[in-house]
Amino acid sequence: MLPKTRTTVNLCAWLASVSTVLLGGCVVGPKYSAPAVPAPPAFKESAPAAYSTEPNDTWRPAKPQDAVLKGKWWEIFNEPELNALEEQLNINNQNIAQYFQNFMAARAQVREARASLYPTVGVTPAISRTQTGGNTGSSVVTTPTGTAAPSTGSNTVSNYSLPFDVSWEPDLWGRVRNTIREFQYAAQVSAADLENERLTEQADLAVYYFELRGQDALQELYNRTVEAEQKSLELTQALANTGIDSPEAVAQAEVTLENAEAAGIGIATNRALYEHAIATLIGKPASDFSMPVKLLTTPVPAIPVGVPSELLQRRPDIAAAERTMAEANALIGVETAAYYPTVDLSLSGGLQSSLISKLFSVPALFWSLGASASETIFDAGLRRNTIAQYTAQYNANVAAYRQTILTAFQQVEDYLATVRVLSHEIKVQDEAVDSAQRYLNIALVRYRTGLDPYLNVITAQTTLLGDQQSAVTLRVSEITAAVQLVQALGGGWNAGQIPPASQISSQGAANQVAATP
Repeated sequence: MLPKTRTTVNLCAWLASVSTVLLGGCVVGPKYSAPAVPAPPAFKESAPAAYSTEPNDTWRPAKPQDAVLKGKWWEIFNEPELNALEEQLNINNQNIAQYFQNFMAARAQVREARASLYPTVGVTPAISRTQTGGNTGSSVVTTPTGTAAPSTGSNTVSNYSLPFDVSWEPDLWGRVRNTIREFQYAAQVSAADLENERLTEQADLAVYYFELRGQDALQELYNRTVEAEQKSLELTQALANTGIDSPEAVAQAEVTLENAEAAGIGIATNRALYEHAIATLIGKPASDFSMPVKLLTTPVPAIPVGVPSELLQRRPDIAAAERTMAEANALIGVETAAYYPTVDLSLSGGLQSSLISKLFSVPALFWSLGASASETIFDAGLRRNTIAQYTAQYNANVAAYRQTILTAFQQVEDYLATVRVLSHEIKVQDEAVDSAQRYLNIALVRYRTGLDPYLNVITAQTTLLGDQQSAVTLRVSEITAAVQLVQALGGGWNAGQIPPASQISSQGAANQVAATP
């Protein structure tokens, strides 16, 4: 270790004082604040007036004071099989895994930018040995008689050096600090995008699950229809054998039965497609995954809607749009710093000696300290137009943020209206099914007694099947619209789950984002 001489002490003191002054430099650029966006006091479609003309048993959203949506929002549907699938999706879905790695890369960029706050230190140790020829030197040697004579031997010289180079551009105007903020906000955008993708995949899985159960319900409907049509055919054949009916009625019954069988077979195609889609969502090959048959019996739960102003904190796409504005604002500050001069500090020094035993001694020490400043005098409007470009980009992000909020309000209103209207429509459709069943019962009685031709039975059967199919389709639409309403409300997420900018590059932030359900 070198002794502290007056020169080295003064040098260290000077560097410390300069660093203190330079690190306290100002930060140029506009200050960021999220633009105000007016929100209506309540969702129109959740107000009592929207249900005033509909039956008391029509679906209604939960009141604001009721339990809010939680992280595992799908549990409100009380479907254990769906719950298990959602858990697998959160672990194995590859789209979610991709977005998580994008977030990890964004965190690394923050650490990369922070490195620019500190000096760069380099070292280039070297050892050299030089030998000169005997006829090129002019050195002399003393002979045994005491006289001087020229040396004719070679000369070897060793050199040992351990130089250090330190360079530093102090962040006088906040260019580096704004760059760090830019990447911090970009990482927060990535975290919000991850949550938005997670919510999308979760909602898609729930929709596919209920669509598949709807196909099972349709399959069961066609199985019952085929069974009824088979009995009708047997009745028609018996009446034709006794001379009460004709072969034409038998042919009509056969056609009706075969049409029902063909339609029932076609249901398997859609079911298989939904099953394959679910397998992909949970990270399994479609060839290795199957789901047992189960009818759609899930009622639509009362979903807590809240007020529109809460939506700004509950949707990850809105959070991503807001953080994108902050990122664009920080970028303006980065470019604004280009108007100001830059200062570069450099320090070169090290140890050098021809003898390695004396390399770590005070005489072997050498150093050089320098500083330079640079300022652009003329750039033909480059800096001005660069700032204008990023300012326009920021304004575009503001418009995108406001449009995202308007779209969120629209989606909630859309799905509230959809669930409400479908609920009412299902009540009426169930009444139509009951009426169609009575119509078929009457038609069968009149056919058996010979009052009406078999064509009336076919008409009644077709009407009943169409009404029953519509009832199943409406129930599937209602439950999937409820899932989409939950998605429009942001699931059980809130903006507080995004790690703070100052902590975004910590391991705790990564664990927090990864653990979000």
